[in-house]
Amino acid sequence: MPFEKGDFLLIDYVAKVAETGEIFDTTIEEVSKKEGIYQEGVIYEPKLVILGEGLVLKALDEEIQKLEVGQTATITIPPEKAFGNRDPEKVKMYPLRRFTAQGVLPKVGMRIEVNGKMATVRAISGGRVQLDFNPPLAGKTLIYEVTVRKKLESIEEKIRALIHRRIPQVDAGKFGLEISEDNITINVPEEAFYIEGIQVIKRGIFLDIQKFFPEKKTVRFTEVFTRKEPSSEAPSPIAAP
Repeated sequence: MPFEKGDFLLIDYVAKVAETGEIFDTTIEEVSKKEGIYQEGVIYEPKLVILGEGLVLKALDEEIQKLEVGQTATITIPPEKAFGNRDPEKVKMYPLRRFTAQGVLPKVGMRIEVNGKMATVRAISGGRVQLDFNPPLAGKTLIYEVTVRKKLESIEEKIRALIHRRIPQVDAGKFGLEISEDNITINVPEEAFYIEGIQVIKRGIFLDIQKFFPEKKTVRFTEVFTRKEPSSEAPSPIAAP
């Protein structure tokens, strides 16, 4: 049975550029290492997609809705439904000294921020730098090989998925959940206390819950410290001099 908007799914995918075959993104660690795109610190695991909520490209979202749990499909997305066609007006030249004066040495392929906008260095010659302000994948046809791993059914599963989306570095099972008719209490484990920006993250989780479960009027976060039991091993006796 096809999915519907609002469904919570976990998907794996491998994404590549049709024109070159280059893989640029994946949820699968083995594939990332094989293709040389592995990033230290990135957590490779099935991705949460809430259909119709813009967590993936709209064209990809629409095609996923036609699948079933366990199904793998190859989805081709043309540039106009991906990152748009390349605009030659967005390719501009800048003097090299503008960057070297700031301690930046541009290299071809480097991403540089200029006036609050990101650009890719395309060429350097004659003391000038050619910058491309088009998205890196503009003008490319994208191919996604997608597998739907699971559809989340219970409210507990969905809330844990929303927490994990914001705090992927901590096992979602370590968060205690108390769910009542109009309230949710989230017991936060000690290892999450000191994550950078945790207060902003908690507000993000609250806003997610309010959006998808508007009947839950209150979300409480409690910090749980657990006393570590002393080692049961007796200390080694100290030999007399």
